[in-house]
Amino acid sequence: RVIDVTTVLLGPYGTQMLGDMGADIIKVEGPPTGDIARNMGTSRNVNMSGVFLNANRNKRSLALDLKQDEAKEVLRRLIPTADVFVHNMRPNAMAALGFDYEAVSALKSDIVYVGAYGFGQGGPYAAKPAYDDAIQASSGLASLFKRQQGAAQYVPAAMADKIVGLTLSQAVAFALLHKERTGEGQFVEVPMLETMVSYNLVEHINGGAFDPQIGEMGYQRVVTPSRRPFPTKDGFVCILPYSDRHWLKFFTAVGRPELMDDPRFCSYLARVHTIDDLYGFIAEVTPEKTTDEWLELCGEAEIPCMPIIDIEDLMEDEHLKAVGMFEKHTHPTEGETILVRPPVTYSKTPGGIRRHAPRFGENGPEMLRELGYDEAAIDALLTAGAVLSDPEAP
Repeated sequence: RVIDVTTVLLGPYGTQMLGDMGADIIKVEGPPTGDIARNMGTSRNVNMSGVFLNANRNKRSLALDLKQDEAKEVLRRLIPTADVFVHNMRPNAMAALGFDYEAVSALKSDIVYVGAYGFGQGGPYAAKPAYDDAIQASSGLASLFKRQQGAAQYVPAAMADKIVGLTLSQAVAFALLHKERTGEGQFVEVPMLETMVSYNLVEHINGGAFDPQIGEMGYQRVVTPSRRPFPTKDGFVCILPYSDRHWLKFFTAVGRPELMDDPRFCSYLARVHTIDDLYGFIAEVTPEKTTDEWLELCGEAEIPCMPIIDIEDLMEDEHLKAVGMFEKHTHPTEGETILVRPPVTYSKTPGGIRRHAPRFGENGPEMLRELGYDEAAIDALLTAGAVLSDPEAP
């Protein structure tokens, strides 16, 4: 069981992956309408956006006004039943509510307690607020576009939120394995900045990996302005010859096999420093054929090649349809929905979608009964607003 006190995308995406694999995720939300992602983007009904549906399945919603002592007592009764406690509030705010690690571990000594927030608490940025754009900016990710396109910009996706969410789910799994083997819980910090710096510098540390530094940072192949989809007669295509064998087959296929003997292109090391010339050559020849012709040619040569797919076309992609990537589900209040299934497959322990994304406070009375509250006490909590429930919830 995971107590999930998170909002927006980072925490909900990470805990949803745990729910997909079978965890009982208790989503603790506050007034007046819960997680802000409930109204993020398009929706049929208020508080149930498409974004929320695809980041909060396999969860139960318990809506608590944690400014009230009665609501805090509900959470205190819930904690001993859980294995994991996750929040993405700034630590001082969680401490002010009375649910920092010391308080929670006093209620459940072997709890895995996870704090996921902008910055590690050992540095001067500890108290700063953070959202995805701020972390793309401060982690160096936005600046990479300056090298490629002349101006810094953000990746058009909530990249930091989702990468840190992935890291959160991994961190919980590691801590649970330790708990399984030793019986020990622990405090786990998943800071956004540190996670994204680690992510970005896998390849972009480059010359910075040496002391003293022996070359510039940044992986040239991916920051070159020439790295972009190549134009064809009727669209755009990704063609990525990589190995010596790929390049020999590509040069041969376009009638220039002698280029493989060119000192600029004859080895991987040489090509690292002449990537602009290589990509420039591809861009010169791709307009001579249609996208389908390039897909066929590269397919025969076993050169990585894919068409540029519009996001609107993903649901009709033949491969994604064949593997059942998009599942249709009937939500009790939202009607027919399409959810993106868990991407990883397991031969022994497959994940899956068992529960719809809950209405705000949908499972409050149910959870209170599990915790031993009688009907009179439940009515009192609902009447006082300590526990809230969406009147439209099934």
